[in-house]
Amino acid sequence: MLKCLRADLHIHTCLSPCADLTMSPLRIVQAALARRLDVIAICDHNSAENVQAAMNAARGTDLSVCPAMEITSAEEVHVIGLFADAGAVLNMQKKVYDNLSSGKNDERLFGEQIIVNEADEIMGYSDRLLIGATSISIEEVIAGIHELGGLAIASHIDREAYSILGQLGFIPENLPLDALEVSSRIESNQAKHLFSQISAHPVITSSDAHNLDEIGKGVTIFQVERPTIDEMRHALRNENGRRVLLEK
Repeated sequence: MLKCLRADLHIHTCLSPCADLTMSPLRIVQAALARRLDVIAICDHNSAENVQAAMNAARGTDLSVCPAMEITSAEEVHVIGLFADAGAVLNMQKKVYDNLSSGKNDERLFGEQIIVNEADEIMGYSDRLLIGATSISIEEVIAGIHELGGLAIASHIDREAYSILGQLGFIPENLPLDALEVSSRIESNQAKHLFSQISAHPVITSSDAHNLDEIGKGVTIFQVERPTIDEMRHALRNENGRRVLLEK
């Protein structure tokens, strides 16, 4: 039986240097449940080291946590990779780490990058330059996500900074993106009017939450049987009765 699941597929934890330090996996799960979300995705910049903690924190609840990360391509375009399991996202993380900008994070400039467990206990700090870009082209980023069975979504295309339209000025015709994301500050119909190119792609909206108050401010409804990557893929393609709805 198909059901409508409310999803916010772009949430940062305290591992992202630009996120609030209160964005711990447990607090994120609690906030998502309070806002009646069914699915969230943890999308830290160029890393997935807090994904398993969020999945563990949600265990035994009605919330599904999708393993994910937000990858910065060589062109400085942000691309969300959504994966079926933690193993796949960690394989993508290895590829990203092997191609990430050299240098170490400067906490005074960019902020702390905190690795925590499901009980919000600090396990360590990442000193990688997660805010930087990789040397992987956008085509290679998407190919890498697809090779691991994931979905590739262009982040916040309505923003100038780090979006595919802001960085490239257009969406390459044969780029095999699974969807485009618009931020919560703009309605999808307005985005389609402003950016004519996006009409050829499925569109979702997410919060891109960097603090707890932002969680759930951008929601996409997936009409699916289960909260899985395969079901979301069918919904994005409007297959087998699955479809995507944007919450008004």
